[in-house]
Amino acid sequence: MKKDGHIHSRYCPHGTNNSFEEYIEKAISLGFQEISFTEHAPLPKGFEDSTPTKDSAMEIECLPNYFADINKIKRKYEKYIKINAGLEVDYIEGFEKETTDFLNQFNSFIDDAILSVHFLKIGDEYDCVDYSPDLFKTMTKKYGSVEAVYENYFRTVALSVHSNLGHNKPKRIGHITLIHKFQHRFPVSKNFNQEIRSILLAIKKHHYELDYNGAGTAKPLCREPYPPAKIAEEAFKLGIPLIYGSDAHQVKELGQGRDKMHFF
Repeated sequence: MKKDGHIHSRYCPHGTNNSFEEYIEKAISLGFQEISFTEHAPLPKGFEDSTPTKDSAMEIECLPNYFADINKIKRKYEKYIKINAGLEVDYIEGFEKETTDFLNQFNSFIDDAILSVHFLKIGDEYDCVDYSPDLFKTMTKKYGSVEAVYENYFRTVALSVHSNLGHNKPKRIGHITLIHKFQHRFPVSKNFNQEIRSILLAIKKHHYELDYNGAGTAKPLCREPYPPAKIAEEAFKLGIPLIYGSDAHQVKELGQGRDKMHFF
């Protein structure tokens, strides 16, 4: 089945004003049979968004309207396409209990979900790893090197896979090489194959899926999917389900990267 399992909506504070209907009509025109709206879930209670614009996720007060809107369009388009109500949940080190409580509270509304890493912890501080090249540069100075940022990223992704977030933990791990977003400005000498292999084996062990994300192909400093072909092939050989996601934050991004990705 042709599915896009990672789509954002007008409820994303850093996204678009495109309507749900515009997304769905475009998805149908591209031949998709199933889509998942996976809006950025509210950040854990007590966590402060460290991005300059403070717009990484929707507020918890928006959730009822978000789910209600998706339920309406499910009924409207049920003869044409399968629509899932979902969330992209941030794994944030140190906020496992708050995240578990959130998932337990809203699980009955969720058809599909992704668990992603955007924020890295260093000491008592958190940084958003994919916000901008300038912020990434600041992180490399704080950490001491680009390699040190990568090390912390893959360590945190591994934590997200192994984390105990209860029975309602998302079963799909999001864009595991998001750290590559600025790789053509901040190259690394280390390949991190061992760390990535360990993450894939953990995903396999836990019977999780992998978000095969096309957004990186449209990023000028990345120019490859998350994960790139070699890692996707390794995951495929391990029998890990690869779920295509456009990670679209506006209608025109639906289907992005799909023509450059293996297995589709």
